[in-house]
Amino acid sequence: MLTIHAADEVRYGWDSAPVRDGAVAVDGGRIAAVGTLAEVQERFPGARVRRWPGVLGPARVHEGPLPEAPSPRERVHAVLKSGATAVLGAHADSPELRAAAGRNDVLVLAGPRPAVLDENARADLAVFDATGACIATVCAGRLVHRRR
Repeated sequence: MLTIHAADEVRYGWDSAPVRDGAVAVDGGRIAAVGTLAEVQERFPGARVRRWPGVLGPARVHEGPLPEAPSPRERVHAVLKSGATAVLGAHADSPELRAAAGRNDVLVLAGPRPAVLDENARADLAVFDATGACIATVCAGRLVHRRR
């Protein structure tokens, strides 16, 4: 099902200028469109719309050790709750952590990479409030974290 994630602002990259009343259309695990909500809704008139307060942009890469937790699964979930959908391989240093990452579609990367929203790219998105806290994380098109 095609879903439009709309927010007060959308950023193609965290250093880019904001798109006010922006949106990202997600089709399966891929980004179908990025732009203003009006533009994206015009392209996909029947899509479900999820509205988020705050700033929506590319999900982050977790570049340090994974948070401590009782199990590898919970360590990976803590990363997702932070707005990251990828970790560096140097910090996913056990077969159990890599397996937990794989089961949750969290990418294990050899090194840092720029995070950007591009059409046809994997749909990894995060929404942050004014304090920088993560409101929602979308990993490979699936909503995997929503702050309540």
